Amino acid sequence: MNILTYLIPISLVLGGFGLLFFVFTLRTNQYDDPEGDAQRILSDEWDDKPKPSPQPSPQSTPKPEKP
Repeated sequence: MNILTYLIPISLVLGGFGLLFFVFTLRTNQYDDPEGDAQRILSDEWDDKPKPSPQPSPQSTPKPEKP
């Protein structure tokens, strides 16, 4: 149980660092992408209905030979 006296403060400090880093990234606007959103809505490059992947034809699959 003595190990908890070390692990709990260490985990709280690491969680605090993570929270501070997240707040820092929010304040420096690293998650903002206004131009990217405007470009994606006008672009046909990203389609909501992707083409299905081609299925291998049965003739291209080698059949095992019987002994």
